Amino acid sequence: MRQPIAREDIVKAAFRILDEAGPEGITLRKVACSLGIRAPSLYWHFKSKQALIDAMADAMICDVARVIPDGQPWRQTLLQIGREFRRAFKARRDGARVYAGTFLATENVLRVGEAGIAALMGAGAPARFAATAAMDLVYYTMGFVIEEQSWPGDGSMEALGEAFMALAEARFPHCWQARDAWSEVDFDARFEQGLGLMLDGIERRLSRES
Repeated sequence: MRQPIAREDIVKAAFRILDEAGPEGITLRKVACSLGIRAPSLYWHFKSKQALIDAMADAMICDVARVIPDGQPWRQTLLQIGREFRRAFKARRDGARVYAGTFLATENVLRVGEAGIAALMGAGAPARFAATAAMDLVYYTMGFVIEEQSWPGDGSMEALGEAFMALAEARFPHCWQARDAWSEVDFDARFEQGLGLMLDGIERRLSRES
């Protein structure tokens, strides 16, 4: 007698298809075929493709904010959360796109939220500001990684860069003065700068609250 398919096995199969074909390639039929079963067998666990995507999004962040050192300053905690989110998204093809638009009430989501909110409230932030700032951190990271993962690695951006430089030199002097920043593709540095700017803003708000 065939053993029932486990929910975790379905999610793993969906990730394999994601890595091979991207989000558009995921269908319940393809996932079922990859497991050697019929699509209706998946409905015991997932009633729709979106339900499966939600489970994939939840699985991606299973290690985010899993261990927050005791007594860690709020800024280091938010840096840790942002960096761990980015790492989780980048571990899968189009991981940030998969996560975008999912709205989950799970242990993983609430654990991450709790870590960010607790860190900020411990630094004196009101609960509402702590919650929205923690969400903004996720939104920044998600949006950044969507752009990062969309960057083509086939050299096609070289021609665009040449067109950009020519137009900037001819008509946009400030863009021309900043041309080195536009031409450098260092996503690690850009992410850290943006994250630092966000945390600087939070720090200023905290100083006003105290």
